[in-house]
Amino acid sequence: MTGTTRPDGPTDPSDPTGPTRPARPTTVHVFGDDALGEHDAVGLAEALRKGEVGAREVARAAAERLRAADAHLHAVRGPVGHAAPGGPGAFAGVPTLVKDNTDLQGLPTGHGSAAFVPRPARRHAAFTRQLLSTGVTVLGKTRLPEFGFNATTEFEHEEPVRNPWNTAFSAGGSSGGSAALVAAGAVPLAHANDGGGSIRIPAACCGLVGLKPTRGRLVPNALGRKLPIDLVTDGVVSRTVRDTAAFFAAAEAHWRNPKLPPLGLVEGPDTRRRLRVGLLLDSPAGVTTDAATRAAVADTAATLEKLGHTVEPVRVPLDERFTEDFLTYWGLLAFLAGATGRTLSRDFDRHRMDGLSRGLRAHYLQRARHTPGVLRRLRRARFPLAAAFRGLDVVLSPVLATTTPLLGHLSPAVPYGTLMERTLRYVAFTPLNNVVGTPAVSVPARTTTDDGLPIGVMFSGRPGDERTLLEVAFALEAEGGWPRVREAGA
Repeated sequence: MTGTTRPDGPTDPSDPTGPTRPARPTTVHVFGDDALGEHDAVGLAEALRKGEVGAREVARAAAERLRAADAHLHAVRGPVGHAAPGGPGAFAGVPTLVKDNTDLQGLPTGHGSAAFVPRPARRHAAFTRQLLSTGVTVLGKTRLPEFGFNATTEFEHEEPVRNPWNTAFSAGGSSGGSAALVAAGAVPLAHANDGGGSIRIPAACCGLVGLKPTRGRLVPNALGRKLPIDLVTDGVVSRTVRDTAAFFAAAEAHWRNPKLPPLGLVEGPDTRRRLRVGLLLDSPAGVTTDAATRAAVADTAATLEKLGHTVEPVRVPLDERFTEDFLTYWGLLAFLAGATGRTLSRDFDRHRMDGLSRGLRAHYLQRARHTPGVLRRLRRARFPLAAAFRGLDVVLSPVLATTTPLLGHLSPAVPYGTLMERTLRYVAFTPLNNVVGTPAVSVPARTTTDDGLPIGVMFSGRPGDERTLLEVAFALEAEGGWPRVREAGA
């Protein structure tokens, strides 16, 4: 399961910023014969309701699993066991975690940054309240890269979050801490959010289900409401489709956006409906997908055709400036983080932000005068996407243009120009859904890389149509299942 090369070739020993492969990378999972067992969140909630296990016993077992997993994965931020119990919802008593860019009363919110010392939050964020309404018990927080800007959960001066499938590799970002712990079996599902791929990327890297919902499906994200274009949506990463479907149904019981069609509980595939699926193998922005990822998407397309769906190539004619426009907007976010950092803490120092944040900020300052045109073109991106969807129900594509990289390849310590070149080569599919606000889900392909890592495929849907995405995900899950980390570590 360890392989000999990274996705873009062997490590170059002359490159001081390049990744290095540990002598003995390992697979990490903490599944065992305790109160959590092999349950997903739905199964564990049922066992709790039936009295087969107790809530305290489950919380204690989860805390022990978290500590055991974190000794290898470095995915938890702060203490474990700070229990914030929810109410009598669908997931009553199920343990989970909140990403450390979202307030959980009593714990500090650090945003993955070394630029300030966070203080305990005085109250829950709106999404935290919605999460707790499903009945979950929050046991702590998960790590993310600084302000969620990176596609890997790595830091300049701290241990990175490691992938449980192979600890030499990235767990993705920015919800990498949540994804690593769910994949390893520490908790059945965990909070994630997505401003450019940050639910779907770590789901793809760690072999999970990650649904980025339609903009406005869940309570508005506090950051997103303040942005010229709201990119950010919350959600969860999970090991099963039914957990993700049950979460959205339970969250909708707390708050539902009247401007969107109700979602309700999706319980399986729609075996009567025949879908028209658009197939997108290379990025609309012109990035060519690598061979392993391409093969995984093609295999998924063949499975859909076997199930009776029609698959046809699709083209999304984006403005050729889309990538540069998104990069400029990304830089604007870094600029705003530095400019408003003192609202997080009086000791905030933007000069202590990491190399990626500083590079993005500098990039934006060079292009700030173009901001009106950038915003105008990004808002218009909905038109070519809508045109591509004419006559289609969903679009199938890769999540990422290449397979999961070794740790160090996307580290914020890499010089900014090199890092950005690598990042844009990697994150070539996910940002469009954030800009337009459409839903998309990452699910594992049936195949793995030569290094034994999962590969994610993505389904993008029409606004408000998470139901179709979940039904397709259910169908693929039922068609032989997906690789699991506990099997990789057997």
